[in-house]
Amino acid sequence: MASYDFSRDILFEILSRAELKPMKKCRVLSKECKDLTYESSFMRLHSARTSTMVGYLLQSSRVPTQYLVSIADSVKPTAYSPYVTYFLHHRFRVVAAANEGLVLCRLSKFGGDSFYVYKPTSNEGGEVLPPPNPRFWRTKISMLVLRSNPLRFKIVRLSDSKGDAVDLDSKYSDEEDNLNVLSNEKSWHCEIFDSKSWEWKQSDDLKLTCHYSFMNTQDVSVCGGLHWLMFNDQQDKYTILSFDGDKEEWTMTSLPDSLGRKTHRGDQIAHVSCEGKLGLINHSYETKMLDVWILNHEKIWVKKHTINLKSFNEKVLPSPSPSLSFSFYSADTLFMMDLGCKYSVWVYYYNFKTGELKEICAGKFIESAYFLQTDSEPVQLKPEQYIY
Repeated sequence: MASYDFSRDILFEILSRAELKPMKKCRVLSKECKDLTYESSFMRLHSARTSTMVGYLLQSSRVPTQYLVSIADSVKPTAYSPYVTYFLHHRFRVVAAANEGLVLCRLSKFGGDSFYVYKPTSNEGGEVLPPPNPRFWRTKISMLVLRSNPLRFKIVRLSDSKGDAVDLDSKYSDEEDNLNVLSNEKSWHCEIFDSKSWEWKQSDDLKLTCHYSFMNTQDVSVCGGLHWLMFNDQQDKYTILSFDGDKEEWTMTSLPDSLGRKTHRGDQIAHVSCEGKLGLINHSYETKMLDVWILNHEKIWVKKHTINLKSFNEKVLPSPSPSLSFSFYSADTLFMMDLGCKYSVWVYYYNFKTGELKEICAGKFIESAYFLQTDSEPVQLKPEQYIY
């Protein structure tokens, strides 16, 4: 079989014209292909050539309003974008999203929550999910796509067991409460929705010591799993809680030694998705440096970048903002959102290799941002055997 040695420019031209799904598949061909497709210059051109939407779905905490903000926006995003369809304008709240473009919405009403999943860019109606257990008080809900053809996704719903209704007539209730105290254990009810069977199932409870708490950050979906940042107040250190989507198993991953503990009150630690891998950032407000770590295939943390944010702070944030959130738009561009001023939230695209900065006024009371990279192709959310 003949082999071809394509130059980087030729690869750039070919891949930037490929549709989204084939382009993503090409990432496994070589490291060069993978690295190329995560560059911001490539992502911009690919989006323009293929009508792919790549950006962030921002959500306001007041009136149910969602914005799609992309790096191409010049002044401010458009609230009523053609991508944002019926569901996002009828008191539905976005509670989870997958990078592939699926959005999970919740409608709170008397008698329990209703959940809907849909793809905003396809301009199609969504699908109503069967209700989960109404007795459980939801604490965390997340979604991941396992495969795109045929589509299969899972939703994980964790509920704190301390919110369970206690049966006062049960002779075992006091014994159960005492056992939980003595064991120093905290249980989280785990419900899993699988699109393949189109139903919820209750899995074994997730059992952690009472010293673990979820950090106030969004989950990260990479490498076929969901990941949460947690803190253990007894050991004074962070850890990553992960859920394997295929095996439906839980694991804990320690952070690098230099990041595991709360050594500096002013430092900010967050987990991120970076080039399709699980990453960590450590932002020092004192030095204005941002360290980026990546978890490799051997489950070893490797430092990838040390980014100097002094010039960014001088231009945008002269004083440190503890409400600044970080994520990676691309391999060379950070997406930052300052939630410190609720009446005027700004978002920033900062290319730390070129120094290019894009500032966009996102609106008022923005509370969350979900990264989406998706096409406008229709998608069958519900298996045919469950369509009536």
